[in-house]
Amino acid sequence: TAPYVHGTLLRHDTYDHPYPHCWRCGNPLIQRAVDSWFVQVTAFRDRMVELNQEITWVPSHIRDGQFGKWLGNAIDWSISRNRYWGSPIPVWMSDDPTYPRIDVYGSLDELERDFGVRPTDLHRPFVDDLTRSNPDDPTGRSRMRRVPEVLDCWFESGSMPFAQVHYPFENRDWFENHYPGDFIVEYNGQTRGWFYTLHVLATALFDRPSFRSCVAHGIVLGDDGLKMSKSRKNYPDVDEVFDRDGSDAMRWFLMASPILRGGNLVVTEQGIREGVRQAILPLWNTWYFLSLYAGAAGRVGTFRTDSTHVLDRYVLARTAALVDDVTAALDVYDIAGACERVRDHAEALTNWYVRRSRDRFWAGDPGAIDTLHTVLEVTARIAAPLLPLTTEQMWRGLTGGRSVHLADWPAADFLPHDEALVSAMERVRQVASAALSLRKARGLRVRLPLATLTVAAPDAATLAPFADILRDEVNVKDVVLTADVAAHGRFEIAVNARACGPRLGGDTQKVIRAVKAGEWASEPDGTVTAAGIALLPGEFTEKLVAVDAERTAALPGNTGLVLLDTAVTPELGAEGTARDVVRVVQQARRDAGLDVSDRITLTLDAPSAVLDAVKAHEAFVMGEVLATAVTYGAVACPTSTGPVAAPDGRSAEVQVGL
Repeated sequence: TAPYVHGTLLRHDTYDHPYPHCWRCGNPLIQRAVDSWFVQVTAFRDRMVELNQEITWVPSHIRDGQFGKWLGNAIDWSISRNRYWGSPIPVWMSDDPTYPRIDVYGSLDELERDFGVRPTDLHRPFVDDLTRSNPDDPTGRSRMRRVPEVLDCWFESGSMPFAQVHYPFENRDWFENHYPGDFIVEYNGQTRGWFYTLHVLATALFDRPSFRSCVAHGIVLGDDGLKMSKSRKNYPDVDEVFDRDGSDAMRWFLMASPILRGGNLVVTEQGIREGVRQAILPLWNTWYFLSLYAGAAGRVGTFRTDSTHVLDRYVLARTAALVDDVTAALDVYDIAGACERVRDHAEALTNWYVRRSRDRFWAGDPGAIDTLHTVLEVTARIAAPLLPLTTEQMWRGLTGGRSVHLADWPAADFLPHDEALVSAMERVRQVASAALSLRKARGLRVRLPLATLTVAAPDAATLAPFADILRDEVNVKDVVLTADVAAHGRFEIAVNARACGPRLGGDTQKVIRAVKAGEWASEPDGTVTAAGIALLPGEFTEKLVAVDAERTAALPGNTGLVLLDTAVTPELGAEGTARDVVRVVQQARRDAGLDVSDRITLTLDAPSAVLDAVKAHEAFVMGEVLATAVTYGAVACPTSTGPVAAPDGRSAEVQVGL
């Protein structure tokens, strides 16, 4: 250290260090110690920790984590602020320390008793005018004056449950029968704010929690990943979002996100629109579809659950499961989980039930119309808390009722349950999805029929009742079901050295070599034995590998294989071309503004190979497009022109005249 030299600067350094700044304006602050009034929280801290165990927290880790740790380290609470605005602290002190005295008042009656006047305004400066002689001063010179501080606003927030009903001066019976509150929700930072002050005062005054259940959500962030701020303008214009996407889109985006499970959420316009695509449009389009086809059939849908068609029984049972799942999720405040169930159901409703039943709706099948009406009516009730405006419109259109929000919540036995059927149909959807993925990978459009779909799985026989559905969905001529998985693939495993290393030590490499050599066996209990050593679940991964990988896809969980015969014969190519032409004609009908039931006369012009394919499947084409007659040749004024694939796979163009 340099010696001190009078009048000489020996060294000058600059140090960077944290400094408090105002969170609103950003100005630097000066820290200054002042006298304060405190609540002696440390005197009942352990009891606060005990009572916290009676609260249901969402997410659950808040109880013993963020909130529990804060309670365990709680210090005495400074409840006074040196400001003018606020609730004056009801404490009067002697202005002469020679004759000290402190009076704390708890009611207007007590103030009137001591000061001889009943205050009409408890705020400053009026309440500060209340003074009186100090009863403990025999000289009579000192006076009792209110202390200058006001209450911390969080003290008022923590007093909300009883202050709002003027307890204990009024509504005593009501309060004691309704306290603690059933539910509270706020940002998880309130574990140090509102949640905390509520709990402190509830423990101190009533020896019980202030609330039974609490959802502590995360932070809403702007598109730059920072906390939303008016000064930064880092969030979409709310009015524009509401005008473009509707308020239900914003509501769904927030509730379906991780934010209600304690995570943070970056708000983007794309994310909000994704909610429209995932939930609102599927439900809305399904309702519109029903309105369109029920109207075309001259039928008004009715609530009924007795259809015997397998797809109707499936969708009714799936909706029954939806009621159970959403009810269970909402009962434990799992809002995001409820949204997930509704989203999955909307997808299955639109992309499976409606699409697989389109021909029945086209024919005006009462069973299909009434079943979809029933499903939408129940779904509207279930989704009402999540999409209140969308479901309200659907409900009024379906029932003519006043409001879905006045309807009863569906009971568990409202619809027939059939877990086996739902499980089997979900398996059918898995198979179809795998097969369609194979088509996409090989560039084979769905309208092009293929010869055979083979399903190799231990439970393949359970798919037999749904073979026709698979045949039509995947567009194949035949479906083969077999339990012989080994004929089409084999299981391979990979050792997770990081997982098993601590347990096996030097034997890890020995096991890896044995596995690579194929010297391993799978045991009935789920373990795998290699080199005489058992591998536990989590220490290895298992994969089902196909013999013919180009034409094969694995089912989820390595539970089977799907094989697709991708060879295209001239006959299959011609049928695919005819189906392409149907698509172009249907687009022409839409372009012409025709109703779904309008009949047409059809003229087609295309290369000869395309026309030959249409002629070979003329009855099919006419039935699909509602044509009463079809002619082939030049089209003077084409209604529409579109691309098709010729039987040999080459691109061609067809002109349509209606």
